[in-house]
Amino acid sequence: MSTRLSALAASVVLLTTFTAPAASAGPGPAPAGGPTSQSSPSGQSGPNSQSGPSVNLATNPGFELPAPNLADWGAVPGWSCTGGPAEAAVTTAAAHSGTSALTVTPANADSTGECAQTVAVQPDTTYTASAWVRGAFVYLGATGTGRDVAPAWTETTGGGWQQLTTRFTTGPSAHSVRLYVHGWYQQGPFSVDDVRVDGPAPAPAVAAGSVPTSDKVVFFTVDDGWQRTPEAEKFIADHRLPITAFPLPMPAGTDPGFFQRVTTVPGSSIQDHSVSHTDLTTLPQAQQQVEICDARDAMTRLFGTAPVVFRPPYFAWNADTLQAAADCGIRTVLTADADFSWGASSIWHPGTLQPGDVVLMHWTDTLATDLQRALAAADAAGLKPAGLVDYLR
Repeated sequence: MSTRLSALAASVVLLTTFTAPAASAGPGPAPAGGPTSQSSPSGQSGPNSQSGPSVNLATNPGFELPAPNLADWGAVPGWSCTGGPAEAAVTTAAAHSGTSALTVTPANADSTGECAQTVAVQPDTTYTASAWVRGAFVYLGATGTGRDVAPAWTETTGGGWQQLTTRFTTGPSAHSVRLYVHGWYQQGPFSVDDVRVDGPAPAPAVAAGSVPTSDKVVFFTVDDGWQRTPEAEKFIADHRLPITAFPLPMPAGTDPGFFQRVTTVPGSSIQDHSVSHTDLTTLPQAQQQVEICDARDAMTRLFGTAPVVFRPPYFAWNADTLQAAADCGIRTVLTADADFSWGASSIWHPGTLQPGDVVLMHWTDTLATDLQRALAAADAAGLKPAGLVDYLR
């Protein structure tokens, strides 16, 4: 028996010992001669287990949503798959429902073909995760819950679709969990469809154009990232400016070192600006969630810290944007109340800059002079640039 198959056998023994089928959470008994499964027991109910209506919090749960413009080629919207497009693809053959499903073909004997997403949750709250799967030794589970339970799994679905279900209760400090599906070593392709994470949603994000504070501070924010100049980088370094950067994933991925360098001043951070710079108010909430969550995942992967602030393109947002942002773990949807981009000096309230003002700029060939002009306006008002996230906590 190979090492991988030995590990598989050991895993089956462990899961069979650790878990038991639960009628309230599992797919029910298998028909005679049909597939078998194991479902994990539910976690203990927390004090907020019934907090708010139950909704499906998964991003792109049916694999029906299109990839945003400027997204990585072959990426599955809302999902991060370890093998990338070489292993995971949205297919239109024999979906469980709708027109599409996810099909994963592990590329080698060392791959389980895992696909995962981060789901924002409430602490001390019970959630039910489920998915319809097809294949051999397919697993569904969640990590980072604070009270982890074993995954739901099936030995085989017998060629058809079978629902896996598991329940978990989040810990007192859990605000997100990692939902995953995967196969097993040397067990061949598997398919996934109609994923659900049912439970109460996080409260909507807060919309803001400035930061309430009596401190004599102002916040410099810089969007997009298409034009990165050494002059702007030098000005930021020479003046020790804390910068809140909102790059799009494509330019950030093209030159991540630049964004790391221009955000080294304490208080600086890199936040979320969507994938494609689309007016989100033209999209339904599910697609807005893909735009925000996929950009969050890209920034986290590139820079190691998950964004907590979202800058809506064109400052266009609606109630769906606030909930989609919250479902991606975003606390604040931020616009601005002054614009110093491309030679402008626009302040959208009477008088000079005021404490807590958010200044909009862009990564363009004029940014060095824009920063100089914004800094002079702040100095004239007796204000100093400060770190935005420090004031939003």
